[in-house]
Amino acid sequence: MTANEKTITTFETRLRQLILRFQELKKENTELCAVVENGKKDIAELRAKLEQQQNDYDSLKMARMIEITDGNLDGAKDRLSKLIRDVNKCIAILSDEK
Repeated sequence: MTANEKTITTFETRLRQLILRFQELKKENTELCAVVENGKKDIAELRAKLEQQQNDYDSLKMARMIEITDGNLDGAKDRLSKLIRDVNKCIAILSDEK
């Protein structure tokens, strides 16, 4: 085998190795792209679920405020009156200190 033939054989071997490595990397890239797409889909689903949960929470919070307002109006008035009296006492105390 001459030097040129040996060089060509080595080149062919390396080229085959390079092609095999390329095919492996191409397959790995395809798999990783699929993983990324699945991740994106999961993120989109979780964002939609989070938004729905936030809307549900806001609705529940509003319903709770309405329930308190409608169901316990006298109690709310009493609490508000007490808070107003407390604020008036604080204002009187602060006015006396000046």
